[in-house]
Amino acid sequence: MGCFVCSTQVVTGDAAAVVAARKPRRLLVVADPFFEKNGVARFLCQGAEASEFFFGVQPDPSVTLAAEGTRLVQEFQPDTIVALGGGSAMDCAKAMKYFSGSQAALIAIPTTSGSGSEVTDFAIVTHDGVKHPLVDEALRPQMAVLDEKLVAQLPKSLAADGGFDALTHALEAYTATGRSGFTDCLAREAFQRVFSLLPRSVAGTLSVRLPVHEAATMAGMAFTQAGLGLCHALAHALGGCFHLPHGRLNAILLPAVMEVNAPVCADRYAQLAQSIGLEARAEAAGARNLRFALVRLRRSLNLPATLAEAGISPSEVQHQTEALVAAALADPCCQTNPAPVTREMTLQVLQQVTGHGR
Repeated sequence: MGCFVCSTQVVTGDAAAVVAARKPRRLLVVADPFFEKNGVARFLCQGAEASEFFFGVQPDPSVTLAAEGTRLVQEFQPDTIVALGGGSAMDCAKAMKYFSGSQAALIAIPTTSGSGSEVTDFAIVTHDGVKHPLVDEALRPQMAVLDEKLVAQLPKSLAADGGFDALTHALEAYTATGRSGFTDCLAREAFQRVFSLLPRSVAGTLSVRLPVHEAATMAGMAFTQAGLGLCHALAHALGGCFHLPHGRLNAILLPAVMEVNAPVCADRYAQLAQSIGLEARAEAAGARNLRFALVRLRRSLNLPATLAEAGISPSEVQHQTEALVAAALADPCCQTNPAPVTREMTLQVLQQVTGHGR
């Protein structure tokens, strides 16, 4: 039996006006310190009877941080929670609401174009160097607001990292075991948009920032229903250990993961290859052409090809190998990988992306 649910209201427009139109009584904004300094967080509170702020968000939010925020939710008792920022802010706000048992409406306002967390049932919290994915329908925001002004000044590195995250969401959703005709449409459109527009977005072309922003949300809608795969499982494991940006890790890992998955889903890779104009008359050739195209795109965006190029020495990876493999195999993203994930497969990918030290 198949089921597709899209309960998040997605609004494109001015974030402050959208929030004000809901007439929040007690509004809590969850953001990182950057949005305290530039005033955007406080600007969102116009019209609220009472407002409170949690500016403690850090990359890879920890269980301890989420617990601190949870106490604030319990004390302030908001009727509306706004998550403002990238994936970390949304993950933190989701965890705060979830663990507090709050019935507040959650409004997600993404300021990066990648995580898709504004429409997903996922949140990631870190404990003792391990990223733990939370998966529950209760984590899904009631509203997502896509405001192109908030991504207009996105730095090149964040645009590139986020874009590869969105590409990986779309590709893994398109091949995941939970896919459907509905998720395929969203994943394929998201992949086409990001692949074609990302170089211009990274270069600073403002006219493509909103289409890429929308595509990241489409990819989120696809993967929260279809699932992900080994690429995300390993990215979570490596991110918890070495604290590299999540999208950058996906860029490093994706071609290697495609290589080990190709024996069971070359046809799906070939379909994506055709969708972006690559030769794919033979499935194996189409899968290979898609992988090479992603390698070229990664290079053009100045993203690293290996962990060594990203600043992680091979000796560090070797020292952590068993823990990394164990964390990846325990990650729920493996459950929807197109091929059953084995220790040997995971080791093969890890060895391929480690790179050579100087």
